[in-house]
Parts: sequence; C-alpha cells; structure tokens
Amino acid sequence: MNKPVHKILFGSPGTGKSHRIVSEIIPNYLGIDEYTNPENIIKTVFHPEYTYGDFMGKLIPITMRSGKVEYNYYEGHFLKALSQAYKNIKEAYDKEGKQLNQPKNVALVIDEINRGNSSAIFGTVFQLLDRDEDGWSSYGINLTAIEFLKLLELIGTKFSYDDRGNINEYKLQPYEGVTRLETLQKKIEFLRFDLVNRIIKIPPNLSILATMNTSDNSIYFMDSAFKRRWDWEFVNWDETKPNTATYGKGGILDENEWKKLIKNLNNFIKSHHTSIRGIEDKQIGYYFIKQPVTAEQIQNKLMFFLWDSVFNRDKKPLVDLLKVTKDNLVTFGDFTKLHNTFIKNIMSLPD
Repeated sequence: MNKPVHKILFGSPGTGKSHRIVSEIIPNYLGIDEYTNPENIIKTVFHPEYTYGDFMGKLIPITMRSGKVEYNYYEGHFLKALSQAYKNIKEAYDKEGKQLNQPKNVALVIDEINRGNSSAIFGTVFQLLDRDEDGWSSYGINLTAIEFLKLLELIGTKFSYDDRGNINEYKLQPYEGVTRLETLQKKIEFLRFDLVNRIIKIPPNLSILATMNTSDNSIYFMDSAFKRRWDWEFVNWDETKPNTATYGKGGILDENEWKKLIKNLNNFIKSHHTSIRGIEDKQIGYYFIKQPVTAEQIQNKLMFFLWDSVFNRDKKPLVDLLKVTKDNLVTFGDFTKLHNTFIKNIMSLPD
C-alpha cells in the first residue's frame, strides 16, 4: 500500500488543482475508483461559515415527542472519512485478527481549505496531522463520548442498553460474541483504538488532500504550525516545472546537508529580522521536513513557507540572495524555478 497523501495543492485559480486530485492522485496513486467505491471518497468545501461541527459532527434537533425535543448526532466530513478508513481496515482482517488483504484507501478532499478558519475547523484533529513512517498519526487525541460512540456506530458497532439507558453490550461483526469493551479492544487492536479512554489516530489508508488558491491566501490566516503538518505542491498556470535539482544526491539531501541548510537558512532569516514580523515563529526546525528531504519538498514546502510566511512583507532579501532584479521575482512561480540557485547560495553563506 502506498504511503498516505497528506498534501495541499496550491496555485492560481483555474490551474487544475482539483482536476489533478480527482483524475490523477485518487485513481492512480490511491487506487480508488469513484464509480465502484464512491464511499471511499469524501468531499467538502471550506467557507467562512464552516465549523468544527461540520467537520467532526454535531447534534441536530430532529423532532418533538411528548413535548420534548429529540436530537441526533450527525457525523461531519472528517468523522465520516475516518470511520470509513477504519471500516476498510476491519474488513481486511478476519475474526482472529489475521490480515487477509490490504485495506482499501479512503480520500478526504477539502477544496478551498483557506476560505475557512482551518485551525478552528480542525480543532483537536490538528494533533493527528503528524504521521509516522508507517502512516499512522504520531499522536492520538481523546474524543468526546458522543463523537466516539458515533465513530463506533459508523464502523458497524451495535449497542444494547440496560434499564437505566447505559450501554451494557457492544457487538461488532465479526466479533458478535464479544460484548465487553476491554475484550473488544483486544480483538480490534489492529485499529489502534483505545476504547476505554476514547483515543483515536488517523490510519495509513486515510489520505487528506486539499486545494488552495494563492490569490485567496489573505482570506484566513494559516499559522506556521498548521502549514508545517502538510506537504505542498505548487501548480503553475503554464504547467511548467522547475529544472532538475543539482543539489544533494539525485535531488535528495542527506541529514548533514539538511542540517547545514537549516542552520544557514535560519542565520539568513535572522540577519533580515527588520523585514520579518515575529522572527521566533519564522525560524525553521530540522523536522520541518522529515527525512528523506527531497527537491520536491524544498521547492514546494520550504520555499513556499519562506515566500508566504517569512518574507511575505518584503521580498528584497530574496532578491539580493538570488542576485536578480525585483521584476524577475514577482510570483512564487518565479521563485521556485530558481531553487538550484537558492540552495547553492544558502549553502555558500558563512556559518
């Protein structure tokens, strides 16, 4: 199974970002057929009124009975995608916990991610966005009881209740005979649930793909911590690609090269502190990009962070570093095409 995709595609309006997701990444890389398995593609669009409740889930009044309002908890787009991914994993195992086949992939697609308040929308889900090498979230989060019960329900769990209205049995195919929570947890340990403490992680068969128009970047501010947790891919209006990398080994920096680059880059950023607001948040850590550090990540993630977050107010330090005129460095597309010169000049700076 390919590694999960966790990426924001960005560029000018009308450059085919959504088309690339739907026609290339989802069918070709993730192997999802939208016609035979439409349940494995969940789509949404962020907007100023979109909330955490729309993303995770919320209580909605449904009817009046005996003078009382009854509510139902409706899953949001993220909880729906997460439960589908868990369900696909469950179906890939037998009742003895032996894996029979690879779980089917699930894609959560977010168009216009910066047209909503993404930090508020993701809420605690933000903590899940860091992934380990095996594709699982590096850290788990605690769900509320109502969120967790809805998640269990969506993966096929049936509940029975005692006379006080408390759950006294959990039934989940193919583990119908298991009714205690602790025993069920042992049976489905491959889901990495903590049923007792209601802790969940994003599994490796769930990919999150998003689009963003760079011209709309001021609609809602994305903080550096949120940006860091994504891979980025720039889609230029003319479909051109930067030149092949001349740095590293085949465009891949080893650990020592990466550490030197980061050290020199942070010194460069610090030396231009008068052009930068909030200098502490603009320094870059070694884990900004996890190993292996590729040319694609440098061109898209690192250079976009510098362009959009560090030197967003004043591009003169970049103009001087690259030894070009300001008319040659107008758009991010201009900047990313100069990635070879950028890396060469940063690495040549004195320690």
